[in-house]
Amino acid sequence: MDSQTTQTVQNTNQSTEMDEFTKLKTQIASPDLPSDLADKLNIQLGRVEKAVTSQGYKMEYDADLRYLDFVSKLPFSKTSQDILDLHRASQILDKNHYGLRNVKDRILEYLSILILNSRQQVQIRSQILAFVGLVGSGKTSLAYSIAEALGRKLIRIPFGGLGSVKELRGESHTRPEAEPGRLLKSIYDEQVNNPIILLDEIDRVASETRADVMGVLVELLDPEQNFAFLDHYVDYPFNLSRALFIATANNTGNIATAVMDRLEIIEMPSYTDEEKIAIGRDYIIPKAIKEAGLPANMITIDDTLWPQIVRPLGYDAGIRSLQRNIQGIVRKVARKIVEGNPGPYKLDSSNIGQYIS
Repeated sequence: MDSQTTQTVQNTNQSTEMDEFTKLKTQIASPDLPSDLADKLNIQLGRVEKAVTSQGYKMEYDADLRYLDFVSKLPFSKTSQDILDLHRASQILDKNHYGLRNVKDRILEYLSILILNSRQQVQIRSQILAFVGLVGSGKTSLAYSIAEALGRKLIRIPFGGLGSVKELRGESHTRPEAEPGRLLKSIYDEQVNNPIILLDEIDRVASETRADVMGVLVELLDPEQNFAFLDHYVDYPFNLSRALFIATANNTGNIATAVMDRLEIIEMPSYTDEEKIAIGRDYIIPKAIKEAGLPANMITIDDTLWPQIVRPLGYDAGIRSLQRNIQGIVRKVARKIVEGNPGPYKLDSSNIGQYIS
């Protein structure tokens, strides 16, 4: 590479660095950032800019720039507007879930308290709903329906096999390869400070990390603490008091007492075969057909087949097996269509063996 080319590359790199610094200065000047945090970020940006411009590009400064970019874009004051319509919420719950009358009533009561306090412009310390029940009983999907009803973003934090508390709380940005915790990373992605935060399967935390994780859960669920949640990567308190927390668990045996004290337990019932038939016929297969890109009338199933579809391998309290069976049927039909057999398809006792393996 000749001297002229080298100089051109250096000028290009320097121009790119200046563009990056200008962008960060604009982000840090945003009124959304707390003033003391903006001051702190500006000081750090000044140090990085001085070091880079005087010494040239160095890999270690990339981590500082990533940190400054991440923190300056956090939604410290960006709040979404709730949809406070109880009738609409009831329609959404009925649209998405069959039966579960007692559970739905409890959710509507919960939303009613939110609506009343919103009318009085009071920020309440809302109860933490915790749906507890067997796999496939609809716990997680209920949280999504509540988010749909309120018009809020939903953040799902899975706790199954959580390997380290660092995954929740992050690690100091001064360490190599440091990352923010899952919670603030998801809030960064959604760009609102009042999402619904789904703490999914909190009973499935790995035994070796349970004590530490339960400690973080207490902090998250306690209104005396969650207004200043500290992610070690960000190193500045983030207010989570506007978020709504919902938890799920298969059982409560592995949940710390201090966490249980902050939860409103809602037991999820098991489904009868008759309920599963209605769910499969009216909810699951129309959704599976739509997701496969098929016309709504492409597949019809004889009523006498539903007991076989619902219980091919014995009793299952939830609907996971039912979902898998129906999705398998739809996949097989989709393949037949692509292979040149346009349908429509009528499943009955003479051909059901081709679709349930």
